[in-house]
Amino acid sequence: MTENKPILYFAPSTCARVTLTALEEIGQPYETRLVAFMAGEHRKPEYLAINPAGKVPAIQTEAGVLTQNGAILFYLAQTYPEAGLLPLSGDPQADASVLSSLFRMSADLHPLVTRFVIPGMILSDPASSAHVRAKAEEVLKLQLEPIATQLGKQPWYLGDRWSILDAYLAWIWFRITGAGFDPATFPAIADHYDRASERPSARAALQHEARAQQELTERGLAFTPPKL
Repeated sequence: MTENKPILYFAPSTCARVTLTALEEIGQPYETRLVAFMAGEHRKPEYLAINPAGKVPAIQTEAGVLTQNGAILFYLAQTYPEAGLLPLSGDPQADASVLSSLFRMSADLHPLVTRFVIPGMILSDPASSAHVRAKAEEVLKLQLEPIATQLGKQPWYLGDRWSILDAYLAWIWFRITGAGFDPATFPAIADHYDRASERPSARAALQHEARAQQELTERGLAFTPPKL
């Protein structure tokens, strides 16, 4: 790691965007390493030594490597409290409630995103894709309904102040609506997405992704989503 800067291993459009947004929000120097999935770099020994799961994000800190978005975001929130990524107070009950919301994104909603956007990733029989996708859409609606109600009463996921949970929800919305989920289903979340996307840290993260996407295109490694 150069000059003790954190190094983020990422790929465009993945959930690593949330960690990238967090690093931009913190405003301290960091580096990135692009993982080209179409070249199989996520399965090569060099990357598996960093993240044995072969996924992004992973972050190298001066203390070691962290994987799993929820753990990385919690670490960043604790390490850089002045950035206000999460409203952690030191009170066990309150902080556990915040963590519960973070796990809701990473453990409840995130797996449904995968099943809706790329059902073939978890199937051996392509003929089952439509069924898995339809079921994922059904459960997504069930999970997003209370969030939409919540956002109808307050501007951000946790209340009056932005948190990194808003970046996570925005990424989830980006992925599912980009794969055919009707944004008119939940106008409050669509409005939230527009506001979250205008945050300077979110715009900077998207610019970083655009440069990475251009690099992949030039290398002939840009991902083409399958027809649904």
